Amino acid sequence: MESGATVWNCPFDYAEALEFDPTLKRLLTEEPVARIKLPYGEGEAWLVTRYEDVRTVTTDRRFSRSAIIGRDFPRMTPEPIVQDEAINVMDPPASSRLRSLVSKAFAPRQVERMRARTQRVVDDLLDRMTAQGSPADLMESLASPLPLTTICEVLDIPEADRGQLRGHARTMMNVTVENRDRAVRAKADMRAYFKTLTAKRRQHPGDDLISALATARDGDELLNDQELTVLAMVLLITGQDTTTYEIGNLAYTLLTRPKELAMVRARPEMLPQAMEELLRFIPFRKGVGIPRVATEDVELSGVTIRAGDIVHVSYLTANRDGRKFDRPDELDLEREDRPSHMTFGWGGHHCLGAPLAFTELEVALGALLERFPELRLAQPAEDVRWNTNSIWRYPLELPVAW
Repeated sequence: MESGATVWNCPFDYAEALEFDPTLKRLLTEEPVARIKLPYGEGEAWLVTRYEDVRTVTTDRRFSRSAIIGRDFPRMTPEPIVQDEAINVMDPPASSRLRSLVSKAFAPRQVERMRARTQRVVDDLLDRMTAQGSPADLMESLASPLPLTTICEVLDIPEADRGQLRGHARTMMNVTVENRDRAVRAKADMRAYFKTLTAKRRQHPGDDLISALATARDGDELLNDQELTVLAMVLLITGQDTTTYEIGNLAYTLLTRPKELAMVRARPEMLPQAMEELLRFIPFRKGVGIPRVATEDVELSGVTIRAGDIVHVSYLTANRDGRKFDRPDELDLEREDRPSHMTFGWGGHHCLGAPLAFTELEVALGALLERFPELRLAQPAEDVRWNTNSIWRYPLELPVAW
């Protein structure tokens, strides 16, 4: 088979709340390697939805991320979020060198220091929430400030600069066409900021993550100035908003499922296992991210992808593939066979900040359940309003009472 008979138009509209996108479900079951058209960018692309096919595309050298540089590839946002020099558009061995250097900055000792900082920030935010009294908006009180504060502390970004940087990051994630010019400016402004900041840390390193990245060595290898600038920028963008949204999604999912909530409250030691299943189950984003280009003809699930074709993968559908997960559409916190989920990506582009993100989510959720044993939604679940103009899925407000 050369190509799908249908070209699916994929704006990837939202399902209700955190329901699974029905178009993605149809693609997984009816046409697991499909031709798609996206809202922005030239031409069409392939969308690969099965777990094993996604694993192939994300690990096989015949699919290249760097080959998208300079191409107006099909995508979700008007302006590509990715920087041409970023690690997330590199192929091995260039990406392997950077990942090796970055992994040293995310060594267990560093992650434990991050956990201690995160715990302090969470305790402070929950103290304030307690003082202000019930009800409260969990997004405003915890989910929104926590990741920004934590990543800015970890990167040692001055408090006066944090709000503006958050604004830049949000502008870059906006999917509306009228936002394009603002997104271009935001990207340039953020890059200029980090160019200056990383140069200062190179000259006068401290105990922050940028300094650890600036001084991390693999033999004689160091990150160069441009790599350090872009990497710090990527860490800020990916280290704040995605974690904010997942705190909201995790809390909403548990607070609307009494059985699962009671289980985690009764057995707090099972929280890490429960979180892995929640991360698999929750469709955390809308659509797809950065694609790859086939460098030669490859067959996947009986479909021939030609050299030069753009290929997107869906981690969301991989997480719901019945060939890999038993009862994939059920949330089972006690799941015994637990293949690895793909929420943090896969292969050479597995999220470098995953240890920090998981730590933040675990500390936030654990503290929330411990401090507020009677926590509940303060309004009917169907009244919760959801984001509709970004690539991420999350509640705009999450009113809770205790």
